[in-house]
Amino acid sequence: MRTTLALGFACLVCSAGWAADSVRPLDVKTGLWEASVTTESSGIPPIPPELLAKLTPEQRAKFEERAKAAQGAKTTQQKHCLKKEELDKPLDFGNNGKSCTRTIVTSTSSKQEFRIACGTAAMKTNGTVKLEALDSENVKGAITMSVTDGTRTMTGNSTFSAKWVAPVCPATDGK
Repeated sequence: MRTTLALGFACLVCSAGWAADSVRPLDVKTGLWEASVTTESSGIPPIPPELLAKLTPEQRAKFEERAKAAQGAKTTQQKHCLKKEELDKPLDFGNNGKSCTRTIVTSTSSKQEFRIACGTAAMKTNGTVKLEALDSENVKGAITMSVTDGTRTMTGNSTFSAKWVAPVCPATDGK
């Protein structure tokens, strides 16, 4: 779920060019972007049955303790190099669309909203992503996600604001 919630900034840069027939890319500049991402989560993430079967009661208790400690609001600063190639690829949340569907609600050069549904027989993830290009150098957005296995549910909300910093990315960025 942490990965899902950290997608706030990734959504900004990837969805800027979510190239599908009915999606219009956000009108933003390529280059180095900085974002302030605030994420808040609640609940304990579901544990896949195959992993749960391998955990001792002590390991399971430690996992739950860490999950509870990670709850609450956290703000991070992130940088990302948005490249032209990213503007030409669909947003896939790291799974190349294998188990996710994206439903477009709104798609203009300044606003995008879509719903995401991912899942297997054991786990389901649902969410909404909203992005707004205030101009070509400033974007804000919000992501709401939940993941469940039918017995445990973890929810997360992220908001972010991002600004374009430079047309060229540092050689060490590598992202």
